[in-house]
Amino acid sequence: MITAVAIDDEPLALGVVRSHAAKVPFVDLKAEFTDAFKAMEYLQHNPIDLLFLDIKMPDISGIDLLTCLNKKPLVIFTTAYTEHAVTSFELDAVDYLLKPFSLARFTKACNKAYELYNFRNVKEDKKDYLFLKTGYEQVKVLFDDICYLEATGNYVNFELKDKQVLTRMTISEVEGLLPADKFIRIHRSFIAAVNKVEKIERHQLVVNGAVLPVGSSYYQNLGLVK
Repeated sequence: MITAVAIDDEPLALGVVRSHAAKVPFVDLKAEFTDAFKAMEYLQHNPIDLLFLDIKMPDISGIDLLTCLNKKPLVIFTTAYTEHAVTSFELDAVDYLLKPFSLARFTKACNKAYELYNFRNVKEDKKDYLFLKTGYEQVKVLFDDICYLEATGNYVNFELKDKQVLTRMTISEVEGLLPADKFIRIHRSFIAAVNKVEKIERHQLVVNGAVLPVGSSYYQNLGLVK
């Protein structure tokens, strides 16, 4: 089951989302808002898995609302306009529904969200990998192949043994997906694989041949390196 919130300044449009969501067995629609700012306040105190989000609304657009959220849920944009499709996918939207949309099209978008939710959240005792979204693909990355991670603007670069993988996430979001016993945060922009650390110095580490800075507020984390 995934929890969801719908935001749209048009009550009739919210009614369509409510009606469709009630027919999708794995979607639990927790709240609906016509006021985007009230929705933002709700989301600050009530984390959810999925947003059904209109784009053109008074005072603030759905795109701006999404970028303002510290912790971003999965999002399906619901709009009558086509011109924001590229921007929506740059923001890693699950889907882009053009109004009026059918129950079948709505359900297809929800299925995509549910699959991605499971990729991110399924926990298995022997899970040794994660899936990263790069472009329009999901790339499987083994934890043992990761040397370190570096934040680059709105992206995180995964330095692997033999290649790099760039994904649009914050480093804090990525940190929450990694096993705490295998990775340590050493800087606001860097996370290192514990078993790839070759040398520890006061203000830097050598990880698989690369010299990485250690931030003063993260120095205590070096005690996790054995």
